[in-house]
Amino acid sequence: MGALMVQGTGSDVGKSVLVAGLCRALANRGLRVLPFKPQNMSNNAAVTSDGGEIGRAQALQALACRAAPHTDMNPVLLKPQADHTSQLVVHGRVRGTLGGGNFRMGRAALLPDVMASWQRLRAQADVVVVEGAGSPAEINLRAGDIANMGFARAARVPVVLVGDIDRGGVIAALVGTRAVLDPADAAMIRGFIINKFRGDPALFADGYQQIAALSGWRGFGVVPWLAESARLPSEDAVVLERHAPLRAGALRIACPILPRIANFDDLDPLKGESGVELVMVPPGQPIPPDCALIVLPGSKATLADLAALRAQGWDIDILAHHRRGGRILGICGGYQMLGKTVADPHGIEGPAGEMAGLGLLDVTTVLTAHKALRQVAGQALGQAFAGFEMHMGQTDGPDCARPFALLDGDRPDGAIDAGGQVMGSYVHGALGGPALRGALLGWIGGVSNGADHATVVDAALDAIAARLEQHLDIDGLLALAREASDA
Repeated sequence: MGALMVQGTGSDVGKSVLVAGLCRALANRGLRVLPFKPQNMSNNAAVTSDGGEIGRAQALQALACRAAPHTDMNPVLLKPQADHTSQLVVHGRVRGTLGGGNFRMGRAALLPDVMASWQRLRAQADVVVVEGAGSPAEINLRAGDIANMGFARAARVPVVLVGDIDRGGVIAALVGTRAVLDPADAAMIRGFIINKFRGDPALFADGYQQIAALSGWRGFGVVPWLAESARLPSEDAVVLERHAPLRAGALRIACPILPRIANFDDLDPLKGESGVELVMVPPGQPIPPDCALIVLPGSKATLADLAALRAQGWDIDILAHHRRGGRILGICGGYQMLGKTVADPHGIEGPAGEMAGLGLLDVTTVLTAHKALRQVAGQALGQAFAGFEMHMGQTDGPDCARPFALLDGDRPDGAIDAGGQVMGSYVHGALGGPALRGALLGWIGGVSNGADHATVVDAALDAIAARLEQHLDIDGLLALAREASDA
């Protein structure tokens, strides 16, 4: 019953992908492996087999382990909202709302919840691979920490620190982390990994040795740039700021990047379509007028994001697209925005209030405290599909008489306008299967390549695992993990 924690010198250094790859590599060796992240902050989440929610990265890591996602894999999840607060999810269920100040003061009280999940997972696995959050070098956040060294020391789990060489300054990032840490925290770190290396690793041999000499830690390897990770769902919205060049002749689908965009991995299967160009539209840019479909994505703060959409002028672009006969799809919060009004009378997602929607569906939405969390299967556009619901709010109106889908046999979901030009649904993950995705592309004049997204993701995990076996000292990491069982 070993354990290993992967921390990073900063956010987006590749911890989530490395943990997923390590989980698959160890599972491929025949070990019972489970992932764990004590505290996560993300608006990309997944519904678990036990009816709760966890960060999307931990759901992916569970898949890498060939295990069902469970709320114990991410016991504390923070979902940022509109007014500098976050929804607090503990063991998969909403426990309230926190601001920056009261979370920093009260997070230590969540350590028993974290440790309860930790103990249950450890009893079920040969190895638990733990992912940290942000960086342990943020020593201003150390008091009450449950995400990095606070957890590592409480659970007595050895740590490997990951540095991202692609962003530059990796020697300073790793050695500097060692310099600012409390000696007892630094003692938990037993080694380092260099991630995202482009080119010949031999060119960094001197730097690698200097990190080891200056930090006193051993190196476990240099991981090359993993192109396969582009086929994995992303958890952090920072990836949306990276734009691929447009392809000539492709069917263009546009999605505005809202400030509190949530579950944007719903659109990942569209990126894998060779005949589709998915354009994630950043603030300050118009929605392309030549797109065949506009998708309004999920949102953690519907009213605030609706206001932001108008501030960007995207409402004008959307209405012009509609007048030209263009198709529009809204998912979850995006579905709510397409209606006549959205009301939050109790201040569930921010300040209480009501706002006019885009008026493209004859429906109204009222946000409520109840959060629907369930895995679903159903029929939409004449095709079978599976996905999950994760939303707060009730939507009703005449267009609901034309539901987007029938779930679990006969339960209606979503709405379609009378002209069949605008559709909305509360279901996330529905486009992963080829049947419904093919029907959606057919609706806008395209053709699907027929790929099953789950198969694509699984193949990418195997490819990443094989690369880690080649470039990391997996045996050394396993030996380190076994030290946790002896502690």
